[in-house]
Amino acid sequence: MGLEFCRFLLSNKPGAVVIATCRKPDSSHPLADLNVRHPGRLTVLQLDVNREVDVKEAAETVQTEFGKVDLIINSSAMLHPSGKGETSLKEVSAQGIISTLTTNTVGPLMMAKYFAPLLQRGSGAFGQQPPEKNKQHSGILVNMSARVGSIGDNALGGWYSYRMSKAALNMATRNLSIELSRGRSKVVCVSLHPGTVNTDLSRPYHRNVPKDKLFSTEYSVQCLMSVIDHLNVDKTGRAYAWDGSEIPW
Repeated sequence: MGLEFCRFLLSNKPGAVVIATCRKPDSSHPLADLNVRHPGRLTVLQLDVNREVDVKEAAETVQTEFGKVDLIINSSAMLHPSGKGETSLKEVSAQGIISTLTTNTVGPLMMAKYFAPLLQRGSGAFGQQPPEKNKQHSGILVNMSARVGSIGDNALGGWYSYRMSKAALNMATRNLSIELSRGRSKVVCVSLHPGTVNTDLSRPYHRNVPKDKLFSTEYSVQCLMSVIDHLNVDKTGRAYAWDGSEIPW
């Protein structure tokens, strides 16, 4: 998903400069290819969201080189260290929950901690800006969540680690939306659900997904960017699906 967001922004937002992060930039051949096709518009930084020092150093680099950020999309995630969700309580392990929470919840929160000052200096290039100055935003923070993280929408149970991590991420999003809406430099903070996307994370469960409900990364990102383009301060602190519908917490 993160790679597809990079592709979309570089291809559809003329003049946009994209900063991509990954754990091993030297071995990320798709990002290297994008760099060749869009010279001067893509910066790739090393960052493992499980290491706070990586997040801090990346933010310092962006501060030095760019001074601000208009949009952050936190898309790093894992289903479970085993690669599949727990279907019952007997499959739950403390280490599995800790690992999933560290990547899916703590990582995005650390990103917010160190990058929020850069978003507060943003130009408000994304989303919709109303005429009232007190309702205008400087930046947008997107946490890629999932419908299964909704407590109100949970009718099937299971997937303890993943559900818990996304529910906690949604709470972090809500908290951030309150704190970062104070003052003149407002940051819109939302959780987004991409649908069931054809990625490694969901691949073990594709056989249970109807063909018309399994999205390509291209389609999902196109839909999500449309949601982002229609965000404003009145929509902050909420969760939205790929089609723009609101998801209950």
